[in-house]
Amino acid sequence: MRIVAVILWLTFCLSGQTTPRSTAQHKRTAAAAAKVSDAEIEQTLKAKLAKSKMAANAFTFKVSNGTVTLEGKANVIQHKGAMTRMAKTAGATRVVNNIQISEEAKAKAREKLASGRRRAQVKRGEPRSQPR
Repeated sequence: MRIVAVILWLTFCLSGQTTPRSTAQHKRTAAAAAKVSDAEIEQTLKAKLAKSKMAANAFTFKVSNGTVTLEGKANVIQHKGAMTRMAKTAGATRVVNNIQISEEAKAKAREKLASGRRRAQVKRGEPRSQPR
């Protein structure tokens, strides 16, 4: 057992690597190092927004030095977070989200919270919670 450990240690030392995985090989580090221009971010974000169901909400955005500033009104609370994620995946380094949530959406969310949360199904044979 000890001989196997020594052989593995020597193999590792002689390979020239100081760590099992160098930072240059790490996917997140490599992706973060790739700088995306403002024009590319804007073009990608426009394409993503056109494909999504949120296009009808007419969100506007500005790109400056990798920072995307989002503006508009949303009738669904989740659209605000979805727009932030969409901007990040388009290559934005920072997102300023100034999207306003409508009072209808806030009231609907309060109503859902007041009606109670659905419990998780623990076992396959266990009946599901009652539909609303």
